[in-house]
Amino acid sequence: MKSHRTPPRFEPRRTGNAFIIATMLLSLCILSLIKARYCSVPNAKSQALAELEPTEASGMVTPKAGEAALPEDEEDEGSSITSQKIKIVAEKAAIDLSKPICSETSKRSNVCEAVGDIRLQGSSHTILLHPSLTDREWKTKPYCRKHDPPAMRNIKEWTMKPFPIGEPPPRCTVNHTVPALVFSIGGFTGNLFHDFTDVIVPLFISSYQFRGEVQFVVADIKPWWVSKFIVILKQLSDYDIIDANNEEDREAVRCFPRVIVGLSFHKELGVDPSKTPTGYSIVDFKAMLRKAYGLERPTAAPSGDPWDIRRKPRMLIISRKKTRAFLNERGMTDMAMSLGFDVRVAEPDATTDLAKFARLVNSADVMIGVHGAGLTNMVFLPEGAVLIQVVPMGGLDWLARDTFGQPSPDMQLKYMDYRIQADESTLSDEYPADHPVLKDPYSIHKQGWNALSKTYLDNQNVRPHLGRLRNALMDALKHLPHGRKEA
Repeated sequence: MKSHRTPPRFEPRRTGNAFIIATMLLSLCILSLIKARYCSVPNAKSQALAELEPTEASGMVTPKAGEAALPEDEEDEGSSITSQKIKIVAEKAAIDLSKPICSETSKRSNVCEAVGDIRLQGSSHTILLHPSLTDREWKTKPYCRKHDPPAMRNIKEWTMKPFPIGEPPPRCTVNHTVPALVFSIGGFTGNLFHDFTDVIVPLFISSYQFRGEVQFVVADIKPWWVSKFIVILKQLSDYDIIDANNEEDREAVRCFPRVIVGLSFHKELGVDPSKTPTGYSIVDFKAMLRKAYGLERPTAAPSGDPWDIRRKPRMLIISRKKTRAFLNERGMTDMAMSLGFDVRVAEPDATTDLAKFARLVNSADVMIGVHGAGLTNMVFLPEGAVLIQVVPMGGLDWLARDTFGQPSPDMQLKYMDYRIQADESTLSDEYPADHPVLKDPYSIHKQGWNALSKTYLDNQNVRPHLGRLRNALMDALKHLPHGRKEA
């Protein structure tokens, strides 16, 4: 019996598919002819409009090369560009031109930046910009305490503005090939804490990316300050500092390819790596300091040398004489020595040789001091060292935490605090036990910073209980990488 095959049912579909393919090929041919006729060469006006589109570089509007007049004799054949579109693009360019030259980088800092034809006149605190960069004036004070009127009172204001209209820009008397970084060392500098948190750390944040290829232009200069920190400044810039206030040629016009006015602030004695151009951090800052001052100890761990392993852990007491002084410093020293510490006592001040003091701090495994600018020397401690902040009585935990407590972990330090009780403070000798200064410190806080500072910072000395302090030092020993688990 013969089998009967059912005719294939997809034959009609083959015919339909062939028709579709033929139609598509024909369409492609037609489109190719249209493209060859109308789209083979980009229209010159299209190119000009593309060049009018603004581009961004380092947070500013770059000069636009296409601002020359459009060709007048170009034919409009095949072009969809109309005078209306040209107007729209021009308006867009004008809007982008108004992008800020200056912006807030934190609650503490404003930074202004421009790239292009920059002309700086230090004597008048003026920076002239090509009109393609801005169409208005910008004013700023380049110091990282804009929230603090007393600090900003003596900071001179800088003006950034376009070249004068209808006259040629001032002639360059000096040409520079590296960016200018303009900042002030007025304000509260002279206090080590403010030296570092207001200027040196923000300067590192703003300049480390250039690897020395940046020109510092310093305003409100203090020659003694520059001398004190010159080894740090030389680590960050390969060029001699320009004193904006005392240019030899008062008419000097310095031309730069880029200018940054103001320093970026992240946090007290700290660097936020997520906000730096290449992710550098406070650890890199400390490495820079070690290089600047020739510090030998990157870490508190013993080197492995048998003689070094047998070295006693060193404790440095930061001494104070005027306010917040230790009244039993000798007893503290003897007690710490009984625990096995090699104890050094030092009192840094404005005249201290910072290089020598940095080496002393770097030799310490534990540093202890009452809250104050001297604790800023923590930046020289080796990794793994212990910082003990003695917090005066008066509800000052927040102040101690913000200034030295929070920066410590990022610096790879172990932080401890020792909180002074009423019977360890000279305030208990001055006020009766039920006085608000002792019983209700926050009522003093409510009177403002001046009242708080005068009462608890300027008018208090301390006498830590040696028994309590001994327990704190024993805890510190346990945190050191010396393998010491007990005294």
